[in-house]
Amino acid sequence: QEQLVESGGGLVRAGESLRLSCAASGIMFAINGMSWYRQVTGKQRELVAYISGRGRINYGDFVNGRFTISRDNGKNTVYLQMNSLKPEDTAVYYCHAEAYPNIWGPGTQVTVSS
Repeated sequence: QEQLVESGGGLVRAGESLRLSCAASGIMFAINGMSWYRQVTGKQRELVAYISGRGRINYGDFVNGRFTISRDNGKNTVYLQMNSLKPEDTAVYYCHAEAYPNIWGPGTQVTVSS
């Protein structure tokens, strides 16, 4: 069964850092492009970062060098290192596998206080 499970969220102050993890199971992880999305209640989900199976990376315009996406194919895990967090980064963060469009994990809440 395909499954994505996010972790690592929490409550931090502006300027601090968090590292999110997403453990995948039941999918062909190594060849899949993996993404991090975020969603604020009442708003559309937006792309934060993407890493292809070959390591090509894209970021949302709002990232401005603050976040780093990476993957460990041996652990079937994708990471999102978030530095210099801002209150506007507050959201539920989800990971997503490119070839499994209907599979979403429960997400992990990130709350940044000012």
